[in-house]
Amino acid sequence: MDPRIREHAETIVDHSAGVEAGDDVVIQMPKEAADLAVALHELCGDRGANPLWLNNSDRADRAFKRAAGETFEEPAHERALYEETDVFIIARGGDNATEGADVAPETNAAYNRARAEIKKERLSKTWCLTQYPTSAHAQLAGMSTEGYENFVYDAVSLDWDEQREFQQQMVEILDDADEVQIRSGEETDLTLDVSGMKTLNDYGEANLPGGEVFTAPVRDGVDGEVYFDLPLYRYGREIEDVRLTFEDGEVVEHSAGRNEDLLTGILETDEGARHLGELGIGMNRAIDRFTYNMLFDEKMGDTVHMAVGSAYEDCVPEENELNESAEHVDMIVDMSEDSVIEVDGEVVQRDGTFVFEDGF
Repeated sequence: MDPRIREHAETIVDHSAGVEAGDDVVIQMPKEAADLAVALHELCGDRGANPLWLNNSDRADRAFKRAAGETFEEPAHERALYEETDVFIIARGGDNATEGADVAPETNAAYNRARAEIKKERLSKTWCLTQYPTSAHAQLAGMSTEGYENFVYDAVSLDWDEQREFQQQMVEILDDADEVQIRSGEETDLTLDVSGMKTLNDYGEANLPGGEVFTAPVRDGVDGEVYFDLPLYRYGREIEDVRLTFEDGEVVEHSAGRNEDLLTGILETDEGARHLGELGIGMNRAIDRFTYNMLFDEKMGDTVHMAVGSAYEDCVPEENELNESAEHVDMIVDMSEDSVIEVDGEVVQRDGTFVFEDGF
């Protein structure tokens, strides 16, 4: 076994998920990640935790969705599993990154609606989402298998205490803010009301790798236009050149240069899918290239991302309305050129450089 796999597992168990004696741990990852699953089981044994490996399969998921069409019910047995789970660990890494490409958008929307309460239950527990490097994802990133392995393991093995301190500077700026304005090129000028919202510091806990700070806008407090100039993969299909227009927090116009039908299906999943649930600012300088993997791409240090759909409860105080949706779809704006982030009228990032960095 590659010793980096053991190190990856140790980071998950000790830093990201904090597995303790007596914890019931669900480990969900494909067969390609068997070495990581084995390492996690060994560490759970060392710590007196109780692991269960769910061998998820994108191929099996595709078969089920295509056979079911748009008729889904909440699987009560799966919900019961997560109700009894203390820690949930999931790793991406199948052998075909586009396995679900021929599943209809309407089917995915119906599937997600049926499982919305299961997702909520799962996210209420301690959880960690990470990546196992496979040749399929290396190919998607345009890298050799060895090069992609190095990329992944370098990204997950940062000094997370140092990263936390660096990012905390941006947390402190946003926590006192009322309004954030994102401007990039000629097509993005978006204003977000963040008054009263809480900003979280992601330094490799729930997401591994970490490397962002994020908050939730006020549900009806987003206005303007945004052009997401970096593409994304969703349900095995690439969506390119997304443009959204917001009025009073709601998407009133949308378009995409590729797979617009999939974007439309996402936005029509439910009422909350037409509102923003997240504003995130990438701050991980170790992630220096685009790989078609949102777990990494949204953390790049000269990007912002926004997610249509559900907001994270920890960002939204009780007195504010929580945007709820069966979807949460992140999309990225490249902020490296002709771009600024303003907080309450003050520029805090210019062309990818933060106000507290050299060269601002």
